[in-house]
Amino acid sequence: MSLASIFGLRMFGMFVILPVFAIYAEGLPGGDDLTMVGIAIGVYGLTQAILQIPFGWWSDRFGRKPVIYAGLAVFAAGSFVAALGIHIWVVILGRVLQGAGAISAAVMAMTADLTREQHRTKAMAIIGSTIGTAFALSLVFSPWLNRVMGVPGIFAMTGVLVLIAIWVVYAVVPDAPEHLEPRVARGGVTAFLNVLRDAQLARLNYGIFTLHAVLMAVFIAVPLELRAGRSISPSCSDRSCSCCRPS
Repeated sequence: MSLASIFGLRMFGMFVILPVFAIYAEGLPGGDDLTMVGIAIGVYGLTQAILQIPFGWWSDRFGRKPVIYAGLAVFAAGSFVAALGIHIWVVILGRVLQGAGAISAAVMAMTADLTREQHRTKAMAIIGSTIGTAFALSLVFSPWLNRVMGVPGIFAMTGVLVLIAIWVVYAVVPDAPEHLEPRVARGGVTAFLNVLRDAQLARLNYGIFTLHAVLMAVFIAVPLELRAGRSISPSCSDRSCSCCRPS
């Protein structure tokens, strides 16, 4: 549950930005370009994808908790940078730093270290359900938080939540067994390439990639369409017709 709370605190702060960011970005210098808005939203996932595997390797070599501390600290720093909100490029830099705190692999590995095999599936399910709950709650609370503190305040709140997660790791999460941490991963590049060539994993990877790409695109387009009061017919591509005019 403590490891699930780390995911929950971190993911809630990340998800709660999505429904309101596209409209907020219009008021930033450089934010009138939807390509820049898309980069600001999507660059988080890009840096996650690049650094997730290195963070997993580092957690094998240097221990789970030190890597989790470092990743959460980088994520918190990115949140506070994004909260400055003085230019779209500053927000993009903050999102890059948020994504650079790619601790998911290390947290899942620590979950495996701390659970017996017969309970491991339940532990992973609890973490997964926590992520889903954080996403659902973020959609509910995002408009309210935007009214109360604005998007910069939400970014700052995210940083605070991540600092709380660091405390949870320190005070609540038990240390991994001594025979497991630290350890040097075996297999090296050859084992890694074998994983990349695994057809079943490739299918899962492609599915998750597609899901996230569509999800990020939706959070760029839909808020702007809702604000404009348009209802776009899926069978109509002509915005000048009656079905696409503002209601």
